[in-house]
Amino acid sequence: MYSREEQLIAFNRLLDVMDDLREKCPWDKKQTMDSLRYLTIEEMYELSDAILEKDMPEIKKELGDVFLHLVFYSKIASETHDFDIADVLNSICEKLIYRHPHIYGDVKVADEAEVKRNWEKLKLKEGKKSVLEGVPSSLPAMVKAYRIQEKVKGVGFEFANSEDTWAKVKEEIMEFEQESDPEKREQELGDVFFSLINYARFTGINPEDALERTNKKFISRFQQIEELALQQGKNISELSLEEQDELWEKAKGM
Repeated sequence: MYSREEQLIAFNRLLDVMDDLREKCPWDKKQTMDSLRYLTIEEMYELSDAILEKDMPEIKKELGDVFLHLVFYSKIASETHDFDIADVLNSICEKLIYRHPHIYGDVKVADEAEVKRNWEKLKLKEGKKSVLEGVPSSLPAMVKAYRIQEKVKGVGFEFANSEDTWAKVKEEIMEFEQESDPEKREQELGDVFFSLINYARFTGINPEDALERTNKKFISRFQQIEELALQQGKNISELSLEEQDELWEKAKGM
C-alpha cells in the first residue's frame, strides 16, 4: 500500500491531468455539469455492479472513474469562481467533524444506533425542517424506500422487533388480496413492497442487493435454458411451458 505522501501525490497528479484535459482536449473542454450528469449516474451503476460481483480490480477501476467525475465538477465550478476542489473537501471535513461529536467533542455514545440518532438530530439543528429532506427525489423507488426507513429509524420511528415488522408485511398482503379496485390495488401493492423493504432492512438484508442478485441469477439460468434448447435443435419460444420448466429445473442443478 502507498504512504499518505504517495497518496497525496497521486491525487495531485489527477488534478494536473484534469487541468490538462480541460485546457487541451476538445471533448473535455465542451463538458458542463449537465452533460456530465448522466455519465456520472452510469459510472455509479457500474461501480455498484462491481461491488455486487466483489470484483476488486473492477471496483478500483470504477472508483477511478468516479474520482475523475468529482474532480471534473470541481474544475468546472472553479472556472466560474463558485467553488473548487479544496472547498469541496473542506466542506465535507467540516460536516463530518460537526456530526461526529463523539469523536471530535465530548459526547458519549453507546452504539451505532445512537450515532445515527445524533446524526439526524444535528441535521435538524442545521436548519433542516424534516429528517427526510436529505432523500433525493430522483432515487429509484426501492432505494428511496430503504433510505426513508433508515432516516426515520434515526429518530426512533421503528418497529420494536422483527416479528412486528413481519406482521406488518402480512397485514399489507391481506389488504392487497381483499382490495378489488384497480387503483387501490396498486396503492396496496405499494404498501406491500414498502413493508417488505422495511422487513429486509430491519433484519439486515439490503433489498436492492438481494433483488439484483436474483436478477443476475435468473438471467444466468434463463440463458442456460436457451442454450439447452438450442442443443435440442429448438428455439426457446418453440418449447411448451412444461418443456421450459423441465429445462429450468435442469439448469438449477448445473
